[in-house]
Amino acid sequence: MRRSRWSRPAAAVALIATACAVAVAAEHIAAADPSDSRPRPRDERAACNAWVRGSHATATCFNPYPEADRVQLHVECERWWDPDMDGAPVEVGPAQYVQLSQRCWKEIREAWVSHPR
Repeated sequence: MRRSRWSRPAAAVALIATACAVAVAAEHIAAADPSDSRPRPRDERAACNAWVRGSHATATCFNPYPEADRVQLHVECERWWDPDMDGAPVEVGPAQYVQLSQRCWKEIREAWVSHPR
């Protein structure tokens, strides 16, 4: 009688590894189920970058998610007599890119993007 190349401990390890791989794959498939109607967290916002050059502020936003997001550029001017500016909210659809800009008369202290609802 010919003996198997697999020893009992090696066969047990292979069986356990296969069972773990199947369990992880099943969990991953269940998590990606589109029929799942649970609300998704609102962490899926458009990715935005804002920068300042002199008295001009510019922000670019890209939304990689399947739901639309709203973005708004805010600028705080350095001088007390220079009014702070809040741009109009803009909707960024799925897979869309927008560029926002705003300015002060003189220097800009800070510029940032918010996600109003």
